[in-house]
Amino acid sequence: MSPSTRSPIVGVAVVLTAASLFGTLGPLSRFAYDAGMQPLAFVAWRSAIGFLATGAFVAWRIGRRGRRLTRLVDLDGRARASLGIAAVMGFTLNLCMFIAFDRITVALALLGFYTYPVLVAGGNVALGRERLDRPRIVALVLAVSGMVAVVASQLDPATGIDFDGLGVGLALGAALSQAVFVLLSRSGYRRVPADQAMAVVLAVTVVCGIALAVVTGALSTLAYPLGAPSVLPLLGFTGLFAAAIPSMLFLTGIRLVGGTGAGILMLFEPVVGVVLAAWLLGEGLAPVQVLGGLAILAAALILQRAAPSADRIVAAPAIEAEDDDTDGSAGPAGAPAPLPARGAEG
Repeated sequence: MSPSTRSPIVGVAVVLTAASLFGTLGPLSRFAYDAGMQPLAFVAWRSAIGFLATGAFVAWRIGRRGRRLTRLVDLDGRARASLGIAAVMGFTLNLCMFIAFDRITVALALLGFYTYPVLVAGGNVALGRERLDRPRIVALVLAVSGMVAVVASQLDPATGIDFDGLGVGLALGAALSQAVFVLLSRSGYRRVPADQAMAVVLAVTVVCGIALAVVTGALSTLAYPLGAPSVLPLLGFTGLFAAAIPSMLFLTGIRLVGGTGAGILMLFEPVVGVVLAAWLLGEGLAPVQVLGGLAILAAALILQRAAPSADRIVAAPAIEAEDDDTDGSAGPAGAPAPLPARGAEG
């Protein structure tokens, strides 16, 4: 099998693996909360462990492969500002998402988050980058209808689900943060290699988490794992296998199948998240919520297929950038996604 034939196949497997690992975040966060952790502490610890792992990877590439470390002082003011705002968006994305996981079902949080491609499309139209054509109108209608169905079903007492407006709002806030992150990623910090930019995002998330804990008087919650060592293995697993590793896999997959293809494959994340939540947490979706969720994911798929190469939407909290190891075949710099340091999620 030639490299040209093998690379897309490997790329599909790599991105699906990344999506599967990111899909574990909802249940993992619930296990941490049940063990006594607070969402803010979970965000900070996950990002700190992910930063250490990513930093070790960056150091390995510099030492073993002779890559140059891109210093922030080497960037122009616009690039530093873009990366800084994107990093803050990574923090707000993670904070909103992990609080949402604590207040509403994992499935509802993921469905709310996956409205972000529609927000990106709307932002690109407002900025004059795209026109509001038929595919985007159809996607907008599907996403809005799907979200209305998901939220309206919570208002029906027969479903047995209590409506939590704050939880739903936080999931949508995470989608907004991801959308801003994606819109910023089109230009500004393309000189920063992907792994180094990701390290910056994770570091900023840790710093912002500590600062918020100090301001809100919740600093003691950050030290909770030190007094409950049984939770440390869970945090270590989350930082490595639901932050650093899937982010790296995702960026590798982008180079093999392209940003648009990777974004479509990342729609596997909410599927994994919903299945795991049903299996491990006993959470499910009402039939109308299933239909609403399918409408939201269909809207994201339509937008991915309609996206021009310069505005590819990807669904993880990582930053794609041109670097010294690519041959240019992966196309221009793409966008993160979620987590937030989410990634959902990086």
